[in-house]
Amino acid sequence: MGGQRMIEPVVVTVGFAAAEGGRGIAYAGLRIPGSHEESIVRVRFSCRARPALRGRDVAYAALDAVARALLERGVSAVEVRTADERIVEDLARRGELPAALTMPYVALRCTLNRFRAASVARDPGGASRDLAARARAEACLGAAA
Repeated sequence: MGGQRMIEPVVVTVGFAAAEGGRGIAYAGLRIPGSHEESIVRVRFSCRARPALRGRDVAYAALDAVARALLERGVSAVEVRTADERIVEDLARRGELPAALTMPYVALRCTLNRFRAASVARDPGGASRDLAARARAEACLGAAA
């Protein structure tokens, strides 16, 4: 392969939530290649949450915020895992989206394209759901404060 080596991605499991005003929290569990240790990164994000989109807009904003945070930390290859199957399908098929999701989709795609390698897949375990529950609790507490 002419001196090129495969870049093993950092596996990132993401759970997220946003309060009614669109202020959100995302938790990302990072597993570095070759390590069994996991670290948790907490990222704030905001979006214009629209109830008609049933959380898809929140998913785009959360994943974009997490991806940006990883780029800032020097991560060059990433495999993002989430329980939100809709965003996984949106990114895989590149099909028609509601107009309100066009810009969040483009923003996330642009951020993912900054990695040498990036993929978004369905979380096969329950880790992303656990992180989402943690984010929901914090988002609710923040909205109540």
